[in-house]
Amino acid sequence: MERGVLSLLQPACHFMQRAHLSTSAVQCWLQKLSRLRVVDNSALGRQAMMDAKPPKIIHVYNKTGIATIGDKVLLAILGQKKQGYVVGCKHLKQVPMRPRFDTNNVVLLDDNGNPMGTRILVPLPSMLRGDKARFVQG
Repeated sequence: MERGVLSLLQPACHFMQRAHLSTSAVQCWLQKLSRLRVVDNSALGRQAMMDAKPPKIIHVYNKTGIATIGDKVLLAILGQKKQGYVVGCKHLKQVPMRPRFDTNNVVLLDDNGNPMGTRILVPLPSMLRGDKARFVQG
């Protein structure tokens, strides 16, 4: 009886050994081809999120090529290139004095560097509020 039960379980266990799942850990930064969520009320951002085509990072404007909160990035969104600021980034664990978000958030900018939308729909971290001169132009 016991041998019969083991023979029934063996194919299932054998299948589980062959199943290769690809998982990646949550990182504390963003890099090229990372997908983001547009959190302003711009028409382009709303259309991209409704079509389930979130923007992807194609360039990070710093030396390291790794973006965190407050960094400027170049995005590919609905076949267009737009600049934006990262205003939220996922973290694996809570880091002191660093806000933690559930999603990677971005605010779109127009060609002059002004925000495309009139409202930001998520709370901004206090570390960005103190640097208003860099984020609000015009």
